[in-house]
Amino acid sequence: MRLILFGSPGVGKGTQAKIFSEKLNIPHISTGDILRQSVKDQTEAGKKAAEIMNRGELVPDDVMIEIIKDRLNKPDSQKGFILDGFPRTEVQAEALDNLLRELKIEHVSVINLTADEEEIIKRLNRRRACRNCAKIFTLEEIKGLDNCPNCNEENSFYLRDDDKEEVIRKRLEVFKSSTMPVLNYYEKQGEVIVVDGIGSVNEISESILKALKT
Repeated sequence: MRLILFGSPGVGKGTQAKIFSEKLNIPHISTGDILRQSVKDQTEAGKKAAEIMNRGELVPDDVMIEIIKDRLNKPDSQKGFILDGFPRTEVQAEALDNLLRELKIEHVSVINLTADEEEIIKRLNRRRACRNCAKIFTLEEIKGLDNCPNCNEENSFYLRDDDKEEVIRKRLEVFKSSTMPVLNYYEKQGEVIVVDGIGSVNEISESILKALKT
C-alpha cells in the first residue's frame, strides 16, 4: 500500500502515519526525518541540503525530490510507504508524479484528514512538551503528574511556541495558502479520499481503512 497523507497542522497525520506504518509494516516517510537522515548519512543530496540549510535557506524542491527518490529506492519501500509532509506545493506534487512514473510506482492513495479549524486550535493548545525528552502529551495524559511519564524529569512540561494560539492560526493560514492548491491538483485527478479527523485515534484509523477498502 502506498499512501500520501494530507491535512492541516494538528489534524493527526503523524499519529495515523505511525499506526499504519506499524500495522502494514511499511515505512513512514516524514520529509523532516529523511532530510535530517540524508544530512547525517552524507548522501549527495544530503550534502547539498546541509550547505543550503547552513546558509539559513529553505531546501529547494529539486533537492527534496532527490532525497525522496533516494528513500523510495530503499528496499523497505518496495512493498509500500506513507508520505507525510510531502508534497507541500503544486510544483512538488508535479515533481513527485514524475518521480513515481520514473520509478514505475502506481496506485498511490491520497488521504485528506479534515477537521474544524477551531477544533484543531483547541487540540494543539492543549498539548504540552517535556523540556528534557521532547515527547508531547495532551493535558489529559499528564493531569496530576509532576514528572514526565517518558523520562521522569520533574516539572518539565511546557507549551511550545508552535502550540500557542496565535502561532497555530498563522500555521493554518500558511497551510491554506500553500498546501490547499496541492489538494486541488490531486482532486482534478480524482484521487483524494476525505476522512474526518475528529474522533479517537482508533476511530480515525478505522475510517481510513474503511475508505481505502471502498
